[in-house]
Amino acid sequence: MTSRPIVDPSTDAAGLAEVYRWLHAHPELSNQEVQTADVLAQSLTALGYQVHTGVGGTGVVGLLSRGEGPTVLLRADMDGLPVAESTGLDYASTARGIDPDGKDVPVMHACGHDMHVICLLGAAAQLAADPSWTGTLMLVGQPAEELGTGALAMLADDLYERFGRPDVVLGQHVGPLPAGYLGLHPGPAFASSDALKVTLFGAGGHGSRPEACVDPIVMAAAVVLRLQTIVSREVAGGDSAVVTVGTLHAGTKMNIIPDRAELEVNVRSYDNTVREKVLASVERIIRAEALASGAPREPEIVYTDQLPLLFNDPDASARTATALAGVVGPRLIDQGALTGSEDVGHLATAAGVPCVYWVLGGADPALFAEATDAAGLMRVLATIPSNHSSGYAPVIEPTISVGSAALAAAAKQWLGN
Repeated sequence: MTSRPIVDPSTDAAGLAEVYRWLHAHPELSNQEVQTADVLAQSLTALGYQVHTGVGGTGVVGLLSRGEGPTVLLRADMDGLPVAESTGLDYASTARGIDPDGKDVPVMHACGHDMHVICLLGAAAQLAADPSWTGTLMLVGQPAEELGTGALAMLADDLYERFGRPDVVLGQHVGPLPAGYLGLHPGPAFASSDALKVTLFGAGGHGSRPEACVDPIVMAAAVVLRLQTIVSREVAGGDSAVVTVGTLHAGTKMNIIPDRAELEVNVRSYDNTVREKVLASVERIIRAEALASGAPREPEIVYTDQLPLLFNDPDASARTATALAGVVGPRLIDQGALTGSEDVGHLATAAGVPCVYWVLGGADPALFAEATDAAGLMRVLATIPSNHSSGYAPVIEPTISVGSAALAAAAKQWLGN
């Protein structure tokens, strides 16, 4: 078994970096985060937290209580992605795993969840050593964010009934802002995301006799084109939504008309009313095109993944921003709403408390040296690997030190003193 380094009260910046490199080199797929959870649990135990494992699968909860006061939840997700790493780093992942379909796949921390875990541990160490606060810290290591199911699984395992209900949910996501920067956008911050798997049914036959068939490929093509009119013709100009057809599979041979076509559709939006309207339009168009094509049966529409709109409470964001500005000063920016999606909002919604979730810069600051304005910044961002890329990896410093300090400062802003 590979030796796993942990964080303890004596761990310095170099030690945190060592643990981070180990985490980066040993990623695990969603719901399989056994080693990662073990490092987190052992570290929190060494730091004096009361630790509970196996919550919602592989989830970890660490509690540190100091008398009466608010309960603050700090969350970090733990899972990697089925991506083959191409960073060339000496601590690059060569790990492999078995995905939900039973396939052997490469595994990489292509979305920075290893950085989230190490920053949570860095903050945990700082807060454990700080006697000035009162209340309760609830540190959550969450599985399966990439599937959008981890937060709900922990809630279904009675997270709050067993460990108490927080007064606020805080967290961060590393991204391609320059390391040393933080980005906080109040209001709708991360888009909702809905994934649909659609099966259109036709009547197959020989390609030379289309008149004797119902062609699901033509049906699917009509659906794809019509779906693209939703945003341009059904969503108001001041609103925002994205409708993407990510996959379309049909047929086996050029002279065979198949009996079905399968599509996968993704819908993103920043407003729940818009979300409901767009999803209703997607379903209407799919069913109508099937009917217009003379399909022998109703299409199947299955929602495979659904992530909520992540809403940063404006008042809570302003309060948290005061603490974050104390860490990075003018390098705290409002980066605007992001089209990526997150399931951390479930933790706040279930508790009926505000959520504040910010972006942690992780890109090499040297890359931005010649970017003197917003246009220059965008040009640089277009050239560097982003989250979910095989080439993505945040720089170790100052990302860890800023991320750890940001979580600790935000927590203290909400704890008693």
